[in-house]
Amino acid sequence: MTPITDKPTGVLAVLRRTPTPVRYLLGGVLVNQLGAFVQTFMVLYLVFRGFSAGQAGLAIAAYSIGSVLGGLAGGELVHRIGPRATIFAAMLGSAAVLAVVPLFASPGMFVALLVALLLAGLATQSYRPAAAVLLSELMPADDRVMGFSMMRTALNLGASLSPLIAAGLILLDWNLLLWFDSATAVLYAFLAIRLLPDHRVEREAPAERADTGTRAAYATLVRDGRFWFFLASVLIGSVVYVQYTVALPLKITAEGHPTWLYSVVLVTASAVLILCELKITSFVTRWPGRVAATAGTALMGLGVAGFGLSGGSAVALIVCTVVFVFGIMINGPTMFAYPSSFPSSVKARYISAHQATFGLGMALGPLFGVATWVALGNGVWWLCGALGLVAAVCALLGMTTPRARTATA
Repeated sequence: MTPITDKPTGVLAVLRRTPTPVRYLLGGVLVNQLGAFVQTFMVLYLVFRGFSAGQAGLAIAAYSIGSVLGGLAGGELVHRIGPRATIFAAMLGSAAVLAVVPLFASPGMFVALLVALLLAGLATQSYRPAAAVLLSELMPADDRVMGFSMMRTALNLGASLSPLIAAGLILLDWNLLLWFDSATAVLYAFLAIRLLPDHRVEREAPAERADTGTRAAYATLVRDGRFWFFLASVLIGSVVYVQYTVALPLKITAEGHPTWLYSVVLVTASAVLILCELKITSFVTRWPGRVAATAGTALMGLGVAGFGLSGGSAVALIVCTVVFVFGIMINGPTMFAYPSSFPSSVKARYISAHQATFGLGMALGPLFGVATWVALGNGVWWLCGALGLVAAVCALLGMTTPRARTATA
């Protein structure tokens, strides 16, 4: 149910009452994202170092697999050592691995490179469940969705600025990409250990653990059928989402548009997200969570389906991009905040399951997009539109609280 509150829900009002530790947390997320170059530039880096395109693709796949595992490992670490220590350990681990990747960046050490990138993905992504748990614990319940919107804005702002930093670093030395990434991770680690509170997450009571420990805790999640619908929505939605960076450039190239059009599309998406998401979220927080998730996911599907109707028009591509982004702004903060609404004793594992599922969708999305484009061409957008509607239905089923449970609450 949506909480009833008399507190102002505007962006500035929420920013003013945001706890100081949350501001430190968001600042650390921004700093770390400024150096997040691996997924964006690793293919170009490896090709420059003499690897084939196929080897570069396998390297990115290894990083993606590590990211999925990191999402799961992060949730377990939160319960064992706490969110602050998890962020500190994850960032130092990420920094150490990224710093030595250039040593393995030669075709003769390809296997070692794959192992290094898998470990880098695992370490880098394992901080995210901890950051989400800490944000949910420190942010007032009424402002929690807005808090996750702030985190997404910090991530998007960092993702928009990092290519500009990368362009300057590449002019000096390609290896600086990885060393700068490592340096931002170290900075985030020490910001976390100095400025974030040592908040301890509640663990399961002995009666809940019985004799099976962690296995019993995960059994609770596995038996939560509604949450599986939510995870299905996240998986399908993330596969659809990633097509604007996979299938869309293929479409733009196939239709004979200049390559700068794709840059315009990306800049438009980033600008709309950064400028509008917090304001959109201030309205969306007044809706029941299931409504925001369902409506936003359906609108996202409508936007990608519109790419199939663009008819080669650059203006139509921009309009569909804006529709697509508005869907993301409506459903994103609510869906990222939803796993944090569960009890503290299981919250971290629900968050890690969500993060891992999102990472899996992001890893499978490029494979799906390329294969579907080769098989169906422009039909990929109709399929993605249909999948968007399926994801919307799954969100509705997964986030609708049973009447009996609502009455008990």
